[in-house]
Amino acid sequence: MKFALVLFLIASPAAASVVPSFTTGTVTSRTESIQTVTENIIQTDLQTGFTYTVSGTNIRIPSNPQIGATYTQINPGAAFQFSETYFGPGVSRVTEIERTTTTTSVTDSLSVFTQ
Repeated sequence: MKFALVLFLIASPAAASVVPSFTTGTVTSRTESIQTVTENIIQTDLQTGFTYTVSGTNIRIPSNPQIGATYTQINPGAAFQFSETYFGPGVSRVTEIERTTTTTSVTDSLSVFTQ
């Protein structure tokens, strides 16, 4: 009889079920991340042709102004202003921008369970 009882106790745990020892519970978690992105932006503007500009006051400007043209005063000895600008082909402007963006992300989770 003792032999049968021992066999029963050995075979019994395989059929037993697990019963949790809690009735309610919560789990909380928090995830934080910080991302930093640095961008370097370089913009180069090119000019393929040329630009020639002449302006002034008390200056006689010919109908077809060009480099090397003769410009004279309208009233010699009086005040005058004269400006001559030439932009040839090539790089006309370079713009450089560096910007840093920092993003912070926070995720809070709450799980509630009951039996």
